[in-house]
Order: sequence, then structure tokens, then C-alpha cells
Amino acid sequence: MRGVIAAAEPAAHSALGPGVTLAVAAGAVAVLLLLIVFLKLQPMIALLAVSIATALVLGIPLDEVMGTLNDGLGGTLAEVALIVGFGAMLGRMLEISGGASVLAEALVRRFGERRAPLALGIAALLFGFPIFLDAGVVIFLPIVFTVARRLGGSVLRYALPVVGAFAVMHAFVPPHPGPVSAAGLIGANTGLLLLIGLVVGIPTWFVSGYAFGIWNGNRVFLPIPEDSTASGQDTAPDKPRPSMGAVLGLLLLPLVLIFLRTGLNTLISEDVVDSGSQAVQAAILIGQSPVALAVAVLVASVVLGLKRGMSGKEIENELTSSLSTIAAVILITGAGGMFGAVLAEAGVGNALAEGLNSAGIPLIVAAFLIAVVMRVAQGSATVALTTSAGFIAPAVSAASGLSSVDLCLIVIAIASGATVLSHVNDSGFWLVGRLLGMDVPTTLKTWTVMETLIGVVGFLISWILSIFL
Repeated sequence: MRGVIAAAEPAAHSALGPGVTLAVAAGAVAVLLLLIVFLKLQPMIALLAVSIATALVLGIPLDEVMGTLNDGLGGTLAEVALIVGFGAMLGRMLEISGGASVLAEALVRRFGERRAPLALGIAALLFGFPIFLDAGVVIFLPIVFTVARRLGGSVLRYALPVVGAFAVMHAFVPPHPGPVSAAGLIGANTGLLLLIGLVVGIPTWFVSGYAFGIWNGNRVFLPIPEDSTASGQDTAPDKPRPSMGAVLGLLLLPLVLIFLRTGLNTLISEDVVDSGSQAVQAAILIGQSPVALAVAVLVASVVLGLKRGMSGKEIENELTSSLSTIAAVILITGAGGMFGAVLAEAGVGNALAEGLNSAGIPLIVAAFLIAVVMRVAQGSATVALTTSAGFIAPAVSAASGLSSVDLCLIVIAIASGATVLSHVNDSGFWLVGRLLGMDVPTTLKTWTVMETLIGVVGFLISWILSIFL
């Protein structure tokens, strides 16, 4: 596949030229790492200071700096705050009721102790169809911590296959917003993309999430975070533990609601269902991720709380306490969004992409490289997917002889590029790192390396398939 890449739009504010703009961005990342890793400055303070300095150096007007920071903070928090909060509540109810232990014991019994990481990863792949990475990780971590406490060893052996599974599904497979948006811009069929996404995603996860997780877990010992609620014990051992069916039902409830929303949106787009119907709109509202998780928390409060003899006050205290452990995670994640917004507003992504315009490389390779550029520049995998697809779309339209499979493989290549090199401007970097109790160097050696492996392996598989199919 070959094609001409459309010219990049000029940077929004930076008038320093592409080379200087890139140098400033690279320097900002280096300073941020220096402040956090070596000088041990609190990450929120470091992110704010470096974001402001970078905005000023790159030419964002003084009266627009705070607006850019607020947009980055607010946009990130709008995506993660409710999802992470309700996910933490659901995870807490599963933990204190013994539900996490019930599921962990069932997985270990079914797969055996040696295959527990594989079992957790497969479960995460299944739940990763409709549930976003951040919500899925928060829900699954109590189960991961319980298995790790029971079987011993580094928590990375159990956590990386899980977070890797959610990362793969989030990037490669509809109905997640990134691949769906990219498919629309490229003109790929979403049904076929779902199939090809699984064909590429499953072996990618096995190599990059499961195998790397086992290898990394054997090399880097990471204990269960001290502030984790996963004690491995039911807080009320005198009360009956929930059944396996009840636990699975609670985990599946938000999944079903989100799937229902996705299905209704698809039927509306095909004019099969009337979008004006109040019942349809109500179902779509309930299927929004924060609302679906809130419904699951309410049901869990009844099934795992009231029916087991807990009072309303006890349930309220447990749900509130679950938020104290993730408040810092949410705020640091939002601060990471500020830094990403500054880089995006200053046109760092466009400056990097200009260098690819006349390279004369295969279209699928160009799609991957542009997505890498966008990912490194602004952080969000979903934004990188969407912007890269829009950037490469004119070249795809101009290219001849592209089959429907080729279009899907280009989307997967973009998704792969949008996954690599998660670093300090990515909210997922802070979310996963803080939830697992990792410092920045450990997060770079584990999460960042795993994300890069997912992107590289996924791209290589899609490139090879594009040659032979």
C-alpha cells in the first residue's frame, strides 16, 4: 500500500518552527521527568509548573494559558472521574463482601495456580469489549490483588495481563470510540474491523500483555499497594459470601447496559430504530459508562450489602472510603491532561507529522508513524487515533486498489501507533501507575514498555497481513 500523505496543518500557536517546537516539547518532558523522578516533586505541582512554562515558551498567549490548562484538566476529568469513582465503589463492594475472593478462587480452581495470570487476562479480554480501560482496571484490581495475595509473587504477574487486555481491546476493537471514529474517517466497515481487531489483538495481547507480564513480574517485584482495599478477607466473615453467579452478574451488568447502548446506536445509524423514541433515548442514557457503573453500584449495594445484613450507613461508609484511595489518582490523571493539552494546542503533533509528508513510504507504515507522532505529542490514545485517521484519510481516499480488509488493517495500524510510548502526558500512565502503587521509573519500565510492545506487535501483524491478504 502506498499513497501521498496530506500536508499537515500549521501549528495553532507556535511560531518557532517545527524543529524548535519539537526541541521545546522534548525538553519539557525531560524537565518533567527530572522534577518527578530525581527531585521527588509532587507530580501535580510538577505537571502544572511545566505545563505553564511550556505554554509560554511555545507562544500560547498569556490570556489563553489558563483556558488551555482548564480544558485539558476538565476534558480528562470528564472522561475518568465518574468512571473511576463508581468503578472503585463497585470494586469495594466486591471486596468487602468476599465477592472478589469468590471469583479469584473460581479462576484458580478452573485454571490452576500456574495459569492464574492467563485466567485473569482472558476474563479482562471478555470484559474489555464494552468497558473502557480505566473503568475495567479499577473494577478488576481488587480481584487481581486478591489473587496476588493468595498465590504470592509480584503483583505485576497478575496485573499486567489484565491491564494489557483492556489496553488492546480499547485500541483495536469496536465499540470503543477510537477505532470506531477512525473507521468512520477511513471508510472501514466496523463489523469487519471487529473481526480483524480480534485476529490481530488476541496474539498481540498474548505476547505483549501475558508473556511480557509474566517475564516482567519475575524480574520486578511489586507488592500489593499499602493503601489498597484488597485485604483478601471478607470484612464480615460471619455473613454468607455471594454466589459465583451473583458476582458474575454484577460484573456483567454494566457490560450488558453498555452493549445495549452500542447496539441501539448502530440500529439508529441504520434507520432501524427511531432515535426520537423516549424509551430508546433512556436506554442509551443508562448505557453510558458512568451511568451503567452507577447502576451496578446500586445493585451491588443491595445484593452484596443489604441482603447480607449490612445497614445503609455501613454501605455508605464503605462506598465513601473507597473514594479516598483514588482521589489522588484522579487529580494527577487530570493534571497529566493539562500537559497534553498544552502540547496539542501548540501544534507539536503537526510539527512532528510534517517530517513524514514526503517520505514516500507505504501507506500503512505512514499511518502507523503518524499515529506514533500524535500519541507521543498529546498523550491520549483515543485522540491520537482520531486525529491520525483524519490526517491520513485523504491519502487513503486517493489510493487505488484498497480492499475492505486493507482499510481495516490501516485502522489497526493507526491504533497500534496510538498505543506506543505512553508517558507523562498520558492520563493512563498516571492512572495505572498510581493504582498499582508504582513510582514513575517503575511505571516507565512496566506500563510504558508494555504499551509500546502492544503497538509494535500489533502493527507488525497488521503489516504482514496487508502484504498477504
